[in-house]
Amino acid sequence: MQELTRSQVKPEIQVFANAEALTQAVATEFVRQAHQAIQARGRFTIALSGGSTPKSLYALLATEPWRNQIPWNQIHFFWGDERHVPPSDPSSNFQMTQEQLLFQVPIPNENVHRIKAENPDAKAAAAEYERDLRQFFQLREYQFPRFDLVLLGMGANGHTASLFPGTDAIHEQTRLVVAPWVEESNSYRITLTPPAIDNAVEIIFLVTGANKAATLKAVLEGQYQPDRLPAQIIRPTQGKVVWAIEQSAADLLET
Repeated sequence: MQELTRSQVKPEIQVFANAEALTQAVATEFVRQAHQAIQARGRFTIALSGGSTPKSLYALLATEPWRNQIPWNQIHFFWGDERHVPPSDPSSNFQMTQEQLLFQVPIPNENVHRIKAENPDAKAAAAEYERDLRQFFQLREYQFPRFDLVLLGMGANGHTASLFPGTDAIHEQTRLVVAPWVEESNSYRITLTPPAIDNAVEIIFLVTGANKAATLKAVLEGQYQPDRLPAQIIRPTQGKVVWAIEQSAADLLET
């Protein structure tokens, strides 16, 4: 039987005919969540993901009619993970988001909380970002940030954020941010830890592509093996989890 000790939250599966429909739906949810959070708490906090599907989402949000529906000055942008590169590097998640969204809409500079991955020491960059999060969210020791929304992708190998198969980061329980060494890319990554992600109000996975169908089936319907399939470790105790899936990636699912 699949282990359910970490969480009893049942994920919500949403399947879309194509990537465009998926992007439109997630944009609608972004706007809804932003207004709800701002009405309740005066601000909306989001941790962003890299990847091609989020890239399309960010580009869409910067266009009409979306951009005029969003109170940009009350949104605070964070990142779920980053490559260990300067912000000007083409592979930087921050750089991609800046080009597609941040440069296109009126976001105050102080509302952009990037990971300073240009630091030559990746672990020091992770520690600095953890300090930034603790200061912004006014956290006491052993507390985790409560993001309103976290966007995640999933790789064909089952990784999410920069939680890669076989890395110690998958089982981190006390830190907010760590810098695992990733063998397949021969580099460090900087990433939020599972408990920092799991404490969010809502988490949305964006998954497209037939090449991910078998992995997705294993993650959602297979045995709980987070060391092999790190996306399984995202199991919040008091939040909503949505898997927004393009049809070709969902073809093997039974649900």
